[in-house]
Amino acid sequence: MRAAILQMTSSDRPEENLATVLAAMTNARAAGADMLLTPEVTNCLSTSRSHQREVLHLQDDDPTLAALRQAAADRGLWLLIGSLALKTEDADGRFANRSFVISDTGEIKAWYDKIHMFDVNVDEGETYRESEGYRPGDRAVIADTPFAKLGLTVCYDMRFAYLYRDLAQAGAQILTAPAAFSPVTGAAHWESLLRARAIETGCFVLAPAQTGQHSARKGKARETHGHSLAVAPWGEVLLDAGKEPGLHIVDLDMGEVEKARARVPSLTHDRGYSLAP
Repeated sequence: MRAAILQMTSSDRPEENLATVLAAMTNARAAGADMLLTPEVTNCLSTSRSHQREVLHLQDDDPTLAALRQAAADRGLWLLIGSLALKTEDADGRFANRSFVISDTGEIKAWYDKIHMFDVNVDEGETYRESEGYRPGDRAVIADTPFAKLGLTVCYDMRFAYLYRDLAQAGAQILTAPAAFSPVTGAAHWESLLRARAIETGCFVLAPAQTGQHSARKGKARETHGHSLAVAPWGEVLLDAGKEPGLHIVDLDMGEVEKARARVPSLTHDRGYSLAP
């Protein structure tokens, strides 16, 4: 499988971000990629809930999703939309942080709502309350593709190892972890967490990331860590995209999944236990 990983600096203007992804899809197909993967909140990175209410849409009405589905069909390219911020019908007005797998015919093959919300106090100057604006999902998702089974996750999910183990034991061979990671936690934990998830599961981990300073018309500006990663099932880093936005190509030998799992078959070694007081 040849994967194209797009590292972006999304703004709060969906039409600008769509143009970036469409150009990347053309370039990825020209490079022989089978699938393009984009970061979390590909369509709009904003800290302003009022601005999001102005520019976001319900899934069935979302112009970014419609355009990307058409582009996937036109280019014959599979697409992982890391996530789109979408309106929902929820009475409390919270959005969905939703990842999509789109086939090379433009069909939505699977979608996943981020389960774990980033409600943290990183330091005095960096506080997040994702659950105030986004409603958490409640189901784990595996998507079938011609290349591999994908286990879908988003960003903060990567701190919850049991989710990745469940996905791998249910058949996932590639785990996707699109992100808009904090620079502080990114510098400390990003690579370590992703390599650990790959090693624990014997899966490839593909993590397209947001990077740099994100412009905003309303609300506080954001900065993200970058360093999109591709990690092999044995834990080797196959790709580190650094800090600059751009498109990166990585080839995956899916035989490495079974090879790693045969060497250390820990996915089959679960044992029950009790917790002593």
